[in-house]
Amino acid sequence: MKKCISVVGAVLVKDNKVLAAQRSQNMSLPGMWEFPGGKIETSETPQQALARELQEELKLDARVGEEVESTTHEYDFGIVTLTTFYCALADAEPILTEHSEIRWVEPQKLLELDWAPADIPAVEKIMKDLS
Repeated sequence: MKKCISVVGAVLVKDNKVLAAQRSQNMSLPGMWEFPGGKIETSETPQQALARELQEELKLDARVGEEVESTTHEYDFGIVTLTTFYCALADAEPILTEHSEIRWVEPQKLLELDWAPADIPAVEKIMKDLS
């Protein structure tokens, strides 16, 4: 039986653009785009996990807001349940620590990127929400 992995992703919006992060060659799904975030630890709520992951991955303090989408997708390495949340940035700009690239993307251009499959339902919802 495949491992079930619960993860969270941040939909960071600034100046009506959305932050997309490209997975590095050292990560699973290398080169694909995603919403930054990561695994939920046993003692954390999804919101606490997301705040911690943003601090670890992008050196950001962000306020976690409403849920965008929750999706389950089966990959070869396991079954991932991804829950995304809209997040508001504090003043800082993201600093890359794990991803190979980040971009602020206009909502209508989000599908031009090669997204990880679990992120696509959230991308489609965001495009509707922010159009």
